[in-house]
Amino acid sequence: MKFWVPFILPYIPVYIWLRPRIHLLQFKKDNGSFGLQMLAVIAIALPTIITQDYLITATGKLTALDNISNIENKAKTKYYTLKDCYIDKEHVAVTNTATITGKHNTDFNILIYAAIPILNNIEDTAKGECSYWLGKKYSKTISNKKSNEEKDAIYKEFADQCQQEFDSTNFRNFYYLEVLGNNEDHDEYNATIKKSTIVRYRDPIVFKAISNPFEERNGNKLPWIFGSMAIGSAIFLIFLLILKLNQNKLQKFQQGTVEKDNELKEFLAFFIPRPDFYITPIIINLNLLVFVAMVCSGLGFISFKTHDLLTWGANFRPSTIHGEWWRLLTSTFLHGGIMHLLANIYGLLFVGLFLEPILGKLKFAMLYIGTGIFASIANIWWYSHTVSVGASGAIFGLYGFFLGTLLLKVFPPDFSKAFLISTLIFIAFNLLMGITGGIDNAAHIGGLVSGFIVGLAMSKQLKQKLTEPDDEPFEPTENNFDRP
Repeated sequence: MKFWVPFILPYIPVYIWLRPRIHLLQFKKDNGSFGLQMLAVIAIALPTIITQDYLITATGKLTALDNISNIENKAKTKYYTLKDCYIDKEHVAVTNTATITGKHNTDFNILIYAAIPILNNIEDTAKGECSYWLGKKYSKTISNKKSNEEKDAIYKEFADQCQQEFDSTNFRNFYYLEVLGNNEDHDEYNATIKKSTIVRYRDPIVFKAISNPFEERNGNKLPWIFGSMAIGSAIFLIFLLILKLNQNKLQKFQQGTVEKDNELKEFLAFFIPRPDFYITPIIINLNLLVFVAMVCSGLGFISFKTHDLLTWGANFRPSTIHGEWWRLLTSTFLHGGIMHLLANIYGLLFVGLFLEPILGKLKFAMLYIGTGIFASIANIWWYSHTVSVGASGAIFGLYGFFLGTLLLKVFPPDFSKAFLISTLIFIAFNLLMGITGGIDNAAHIGGLVSGFIVGLAMSKQLKQKLTEPDDEPFEPTENNFDRP
C-alpha cells in the first residue's frame, strides 16, 4: 500500500486540473497526453514514497533500557537500546509459509518466521512466560514454474541452511531494537507466537534487531526527497519546452470554450448496468466489491496470502470435497491480487460486450456461473493441494462459447474471420502463460471446454435468432463493441 497509494492519489489532481491543460499540447501519438500525465504522477509519487520512508525512520525516540522488563515503566516509543538481556533460542517459535507473486504468478516465495523470546536473564526461562520477542525472517524466491516435488526439495535445503544460520547467529549483537509496525510481517509473527508454549502475560511486542548505529537509520533519504522532486520536475519541464501548443485548442481554452470530455463518462459506463449490457457490469462490480472488502480488511493489495484466500472462499480440494461445495462458486469472485483482478476484468469486458446482447441476461449469467463452476471442478480433479481463485475459468468458458459459435459460422463471414483469429490468439496466449507462469490451467481448460460444448449446442438456435426477418441483421459496429 505504501507504494501504490502515492501513485494512485496524485492522479486525481493531475486528472482534474493538469490534464485539461496537457490536452492543449500537440502530440505525435494519441497516447502522448496520457504519457505526460503519468510522468507528472511519477514526479509527485517518487518524492512521496521516499518521504514516507524518511518519516518512518526519522520519527520515534530512542529509549535506553537496563533490561527488557523496564519497558513497562517507560513511555512507549519506537526504538530501544537494551543493556542486559537473554535471547532464548531454545524456545524459538517458527512458522513456515509461502506466497506467489509476479505479474503472471511467476515467483514462489518461501518464508520462514522465527520469534525468539527476549528475557531479562537465563533464570527467567524457568517462568515459562514472555511477551517480548525478537523477530527474524528468512526468505527465498524461486520460479513458480518448478514442480511441487522440486519446490519441496528446495524448501528442505533452504530450511537446513536457515537452521545452520540460526544456530551460528549471536542475536545479542545489535545496536538497538525497533518495534515492528503493523504490517504483514507483524501478523505472521503474531501467528507464530501463538504457536509457542510460552505463556504471554500481555499482548506480545515484536522487535527487529538493527545492526547499524542509530544515527545512520535515515541514510540518504532526506537529500533524495528533494533530488527526486527536482529531477522529476526538470524532466516534465523539458517535455513542456519541447512540445508545441495546439493554437486552436488554446484559443478555445482562453475563450472558455472547452471541448466536451467524455472519456471518464465512457469509462464509468462499463460499470453501470443497462438493458443490453446488464449482467457483465454486475459481475465486474461483485469482483471489485470482494477485492475492496479484502483490502479494507487489511489483507493486502498487490497480493493476498493463501490462508486469507482460503478463509474468504478459495477452491481447495480437501475442503471442497468434504462438504464446502460453495467454494466452487465463491472462488470465482476472489483474486490473488490487483493485477490478477485487472487482467480478468479486461478479459470479461471484451467478451461480455459481444455475447451478452446476443444471449440475453439470463442465459449469459447461467453460462458464466455454469462454466465457472465446471472450471472449479476441473481444478480440484486435477490438483489435490492447490488453492485456486479467480474469474478466469468462467471467462475462458465465455471465450470457449464464443469460439464454438465462430467455428459454426453463427456470425457474418467478415466478423467471424477477424474475431476467430483474435480469439484463438487470446486462448493460446493465456494457456501458454499458464504453462510457463504457474497459472491454474486446469480451471482454464475446464471452463474453455465446457463453454465450447455449450457454444456448439446453441449455435443453431443463435443463428436462427440472428437471421430472423423481424430482427435487425447483426453488424459489428462501433456501438456494438468499442463503447458500452
